[in-house]
Amino acid sequence: MDVGTGNNVMIAGFIVSGSQSKTVIIRALGPTLGSYGVANALSDPMLELHDSSDATVATNDDWQTGSQASQISSSGYAPNNSNEPALIATLAAGAYTAIVRGYNNSTGVALVEVYELDSLSTRLSNISTRGQVGTNQNVLIGGLIINGSTAKKLIVRAIGPSLASPPFSLSGTLSNPTLELHDSSGNLLASNDDWGSGTQAAAISASGYQPSNAKESAIIATLASGSYTAIVRGVNDGTGIALVDAYDLDP
Repeated sequence: MDVGTGNNVMIAGFIVSGSQSKTVIIRALGPTLGSYGVANALSDPMLELHDSSDATVATNDDWQTGSQASQISSSGYAPNNSNEPALIATLAAGAYTAIVRGYNNSTGVALVEVYELDSLSTRLSNISTRGQVGTNQNVLIGGLIINGSTAKKLIVRAIGPSLASPPFSLSGTLSNPTLELHDSSGNLLASNDDWGSGTQAAAISASGYQPSNAKESAIIATLASGSYTAIVRGVNDGTGIALVDAYDLDP
């Protein structure tokens, strides 16, 4: 998705749940995307990790130049390009945000990812990405990977108008987001426009995670092990800031 400046940087959020700390690696890809045919890839992304009080936990620009280069390399998740940042953190339960900006306020398409590096029972109970939704390749795409032998029940949401209200208070929000859920082969598993109008409206309301605006979208799905993508577009090619998130509905 497009990384701009000001409020239009890319922000990924996640929640660590459980009694133990969780070790994760977070990385921001830009130049690598160009090798996959993505136009206007961000040439030099920078990465910041913040806690729920917005205090900076860690930062990185160019993963090979930081003190964690050896750890990142041995993790198996080192970025392919030396201009791409990554950081490893062991995090207590709580909410965190990873912010991706372009060096010297440069702009372009980038990807932010979070991977678990341990198998403790502590889990990531929520993931989200906020950014600018455009058209064509510049829609908002959130990815998730389900591991293990047991299927997992999730709710995936596309939030737009609500971002204009506190605590976000953003201008230029996407007025009417639509949501698609795809599997690793690109097959469409489910779609929604306006969460209250679909067949899952009662289940979404009962989940406790129903969007606060009727124009926002949501899908509940039980997913087997594998990788999935959630795509947010604007109705009639509308554009603006939106957020895609996923919550674990399993106990």
